[in-house]
Amino acid sequence: MIRAVDIRKSFDETEVLKGISMTFEKGKTNLIIGRSGAGKTVLLKLLVGLMEPTEGEIWYGDENFSQMGKKQRREIRMEVGMLFQGSALFDSMTVEENVSFPLDMFTSMTKKEKQKQVDYCLERVELVGANKKYPSETSGGMQKRVGIARSIVLNPKYLFCDEPNSGLDPKTALLIDELIKRITYENEMTTIINTHDMNSVMEIGDNIALLYQGELTWQGNKSEVLDSDNELLQDFIFASPFLQRLRDAALQNTK
Repeated sequence: MIRAVDIRKSFDETEVLKGISMTFEKGKTNLIIGRSGAGKTVLLKLLVGLMEPTEGEIWYGDENFSQMGKKQRREIRMEVGMLFQGSALFDSMTVEENVSFPLDMFTSMTKKEKQKQVDYCLERVELVGANKKYPSETSGGMQKRVGIARSIVLNPKYLFCDEPNSGLDPKTALLIDELIKRITYENEMTTIINTHDMNSVMEIGDNIALLYQGELTWQGNKSEVLDSDNELLQDFIFASPFLQRLRDAALQNTK
């Protein structure tokens, strides 16, 4: 579990986050949603320690991350997996070398032990036999799966995903969502996903937090989204003309 307690973040005179308090639960997919500029990426960076809050605290379980020194934070970060928006794979490394990178950096495992762990993670993301391929030889969806394999290779307790479906076609995006969901449940990880993909919200949104102009304006789960009368949430959900027409048609049918 991760908790954000009254988090505020300012850049010069601009306050980007305005007193955010929320809990991200273990073994569930916790989604942060909102329009561009809402503060989602800043919050994610604060939670993982890439930025420091202006005010407030971040807790990992019963440990105050905000008050930790570099050594303590390093220990926490070894329990963190990160899936970046663009996958962030090393072009000059093969698939298995990319997945093995955290093991090379943070463990003293033998070559045989590393290979076993890499193969296991590639199997979990359904990439058996892709070990020797380079990123340029794989599709966008495969690169995302390599990124997921790398993010879980250290058996993390916490998984952060920044726009995991960015640049993917709808079918591949659904596969990535299901993969993240399955890994979260099986490993009982605390998974935090920054997204604007409504398919993700409706498919895997165990806990959903809507940010608007730096404020937390709604919280709930995927079952509560469509029934909510929160105007900001409804505006976000039905932002596209296509979804607006679907909503209008559904309202007509109820009359």
